[in-house]
Amino acid sequence: MERRRLVRVPASSANLGPGFDSFAAALALHTEIEVVETGRFAVVTDLAIATDRRNLVVRGFERLHPPDAFEFRIRSSIPLSGGLGTSAAAYVGGLMAADHLFELDADIFGLACELEGHPDNVGAALHGGFVICADGSLTRFDAPAGLEAILVVPHEPVRTREARAALPKTVPMADAVANVAHASLLVLGLSRGDWDLVGRGLVDRLHQPYRAHLFPRSMEIVERAPALGALGATISGAGPTVLVWCHYEQTGGVLEALRREVGEWARVLRAPFEPHGADVREL
Repeated sequence: MERRRLVRVPASSANLGPGFDSFAAALALHTEIEVVETGRFAVVTDLAIATDRRNLVVRGFERLHPPDAFEFRIRSSIPLSGGLGTSAAAYVGGLMAADHLFELDADIFGLACELEGHPDNVGAALHGGFVICADGSLTRFDAPAGLEAILVVPHEPVRTREARAALPKTVPMADAVANVAHASLLVLGLSRGDWDLVGRGLVDRLHQPYRAHLFPRSMEIVERAPALGALGATISGAGPTVLVWCHYEQTGGVLEALRREVGEWARVLRAPFEPHGADVREL
């Protein structure tokens, strides 16, 4: 009898403005991976991704067990490039499938961080909600009721390598202090459901200004978001996707305004914050 597992993993947005390499949130777009023990190796997908052993789902699975006898059927509603945690979702999905099939009780978070390199995306993909990563460990909490998200996903990607290269090796003390202050406001605002604090807390001076030349239209949306009715906006991960933060009463109006504003250079998607992390079930 063929053993089957279905893994569902959410997208994630990292940094969240001032929380560079330490904050992330899960979003309700998902990668679904069906792993079937067919006796032969195969990757079946309509996505523009590797279909050999370079595939990130396969690499995650292989970290715990040889993939030779398994077929990997991969579907995803997560845009492949743009800073929405696709690689974290793939690694987490592969690891969870192998762990569940062979009852290994593995350290999925630790292994996925080794493979992916971004504990913030991994933590959000694995546990859902909002996460803060520090000192190799993770703290999770729920989004406040009424907080919603819209994504502006440009058609033209930005290479993560370019985005990393744009960052300086040192930053002014004033900018570091500003980010500590705004990150604190953001977490306090999220914990209280205080929309004014959330909006004030989205300001960043460590990464977005240095990368602005890579995605000028995305940065224009970040700057204009409050005028369009949103609480604010942040660049998702290394960009160029924009995460637009809204109170639910404003979401409809902001969505319409963004669609008028953006035109043809990007897609505008409603993507709620996702409280549930990766899930695996037997078929």
